[in-house]
Amino acid sequence: MDSLRYLLDTNAPSEVVKQPAGVVARRIAAAGEDSICTSIVVACELRYGAVKKGSSVLNEKIEQMLSDIEILPLDEGVDRRYADLRMQIEQAGQPISAHDMLIAAHALTLGLTVVTANVREFRRAPGPAVENWLEP
Repeated sequence: MDSLRYLLDTNAPSEVVKQPAGVVARRIAAAGEDSICTSIVVACELRYGAVKKGSSVLNEKIEQMLSDIEILPLDEGVDRRYADLRMQIEQAGQPISAHDMLIAAHALTLGLTVVTANVREFRRAPGPAVENWLEP
């Protein structure tokens, strides 16, 4: 856990599934696989997407990808951070999706940088560092 630095949002692992040798895969290799993780919230979203598509090939690729990455549970502390974060975002009048708010709270609690193409949404959440690895 000490070496973890980056929490992948849903679109980053999705890109790795689509482009196994693409820009996100290269950034993961450069950062070091031991520094990469994702949230159980992201794993839920990825598995839901595969089930929704009804593709056994996609499901297999998602499962393989998730087996190669550390999936962090929502531990105690994330709930409090989520409550504070949600209140701040609502008071600012710039809501973000419930899943992204959980992911942001998870990253904040653990001091991780969120890796996402959804930079604008995550930057509405005060606190977590955000990087876009989907751009070449």
